[in-house]
Amino acid sequence: MAQLIKLSDYVSRYEQDLSHYTTQFIRLKRYQWNRLKLQWESGAFDDWVEEEEPIVEEPTFFEKLFQPFKKKVKEDDEKEVDEGEEERAQRGIEEEFEQFQTPYMRPQTVHQLKKQYYDQLYEFQMKWASSTLMSHSRVHSQYRHDSFLRELIQQLPDSYLVMYEPIIQVKKAPIEMNIILLTPVQCITMTLVEQENYAVFVGSGDRFWSRKHRQEESRMLSPMIELNRNAKIIQALFQEHGIEFPVEKVLLSRTGYIDYPGAPYDVSVVDRKSYAEWFGRLGQSISPVKSNQYRAANRLLLQAQTTASSQLFGPSEEEVEEEER
Repeated sequence: MAQLIKLSDYVSRYEQDLSHYTTQFIRLKRYQWNRLKLQWESGAFDDWVEEEEPIVEEPTFFEKLFQPFKKKVKEDDEKEVDEGEEERAQRGIEEEFEQFQTPYMRPQTVHQLKKQYYDQLYEFQMKWASSTLMSHSRVHSQYRHDSFLRELIQQLPDSYLVMYEPIIQVKKAPIEMNIILLTPVQCITMTLVEQENYAVFVGSGDRFWSRKHRQEESRMLSPMIELNRNAKIIQALFQEHGIEFPVEKVLLSRTGYIDYPGAPYDVSVVDRKSYAEWFGRLGQSISPVKSNQYRAANRLLLQAQTTASSQLFGPSEEEVEEEER
């Protein structure tokens, strides 16, 4: 499962310590999967019964009076537990992950179990890509329902790092990028060309392309303009900071066809005909995260724009309603 290190201009957990959180996520993913699979195999899901909310009795006057003293004694006892910093961090992440656990009907196969688990992990990734312990960003509903984002996160290896539509600062000017995928061996910048199903995009070296769908034909701005610009920005950042990491350009349409006979040699054109094969090859890597990949990802995170609010104050009712929509 790839890791979503940056989503739009949202605050990201990975911005604080990329190597720490990538390692913690991989460890959490493996641990929780083994735990869940063991529960499923032992039949624990069969015995699940929804628990009623416990009835909380109002404390008496004397209980209220001595409550601060009891709380202090409890805190002092907890401090006596000798727990290392790494263990505390891991335990905190596990507790955070458990907030996304919901009771399921018993899966009939391991495949169904894994799908439920990956859906849970996807929501967990969305939280890490939009919040830290001290701040949070409002996630637009389009990202929760973005099929390509979900496909990238759920079907690519753990060592792949995804930046989805980040905003990169270039000489104090914000530039909206498309999709950046950092694999252990290269950086892939993608531009999506998707409109109607089975649309045909006819490319040329001109500023405009044509789009054909059924009996309709229209002009559109060449997607190569954005793709070339994004690649140049990334390459310039890497070169400026001495990062040797190749950049590949991909022009992508999952739902349509791209007719571009004059495509430059350094551009991979992937459309409806070749998408399944290309995506299959993309996810075959078994290499762990590498130091050059970390350097490249950190550089892009440092250049990325972030907009967030303090976690000390919860989201307003309007923000909650907007997120739900």
